Amino acid sequence: MSNNNLVLISGESATGKSACLRNIPNPEGVMYLCTEAGKKLPFKSKFKEANVIDPLQVTEAITQAETMPEIHTIVIDSLTFLLDQFETQYVLGTANTMKGWQEFQQFFKRMLQQYVAASTKNIIFTAHTQTILNEADMAMETKVPVKGALKANGIEAYFSLVISTKKMTTKSLEKYSSDLLNITEEEKTLGFKYVLQTKLTKETVNERIRAPMGMFINNETFIDNDIQLILDKVHAYYE
Repeated sequence: MSNNNLVLISGESATGKSACLRNIPNPEGVMYLCTEAGKKLPFKSKFKEANVIDPLQVTEAITQAETMPEIHTIVIDSLTFLLDQFETQYVLGTANTMKGWQEFQQFFKRMLQQYVAASTKNIIFTAHTQTILNEADMAMETKVPVKGALKANGIEAYFSLVISTKKMTTKSLEKYSSDLLNITEEEKTLGFKYVLQTKLTKETVNERIRAPMGMFINNETFIDNDIQLILDKVHAYYE
């Protein structure tokens, strides 16, 4: 069992991870789970918003959403802070931290492999990336940081679709002309645009962006900062 409508939106802070959610149709049908201490969305939202203060609320919400036909999409913003919450509440506060770290790993695996996999909803996770030196390869590597045993494989290994948010110069986007990339007059004047990156380039070879083969063509490597464009592609691909 797997959920084909699962997306990980990764990226550095202030590159448009939350902003890319703004054009989801029927926003009243979005269950938005904020793990970042009540951080406000950067746009006026009609989402069903909830602040997560205990990581177990997320798995409960995913289960509850299956009984709510009006809900079509679940957003967990962000996975990074969700795992930080689990560490604070269930690892650092325990007498047996080894057992706590085992629970940390199992919580993540259960969430993805049981709750998310069984869901019939679109599920979008956001996550913060960090660029660090991979000493084995002596190369700078950009990935979602995670602690414990999950660090070996990385968070991204559990997703078949990993998109990255980027702030790009409009000049660097000129060769990526497609119906999914629209540069406005304002963006031309400013000289930059917030985009979603769907495929690796030679400049980003050490990132963990991935998508199923054939989902995006080369001209769609960079597209508008709009998660609905991604969901439309996903639905068409698995139709």
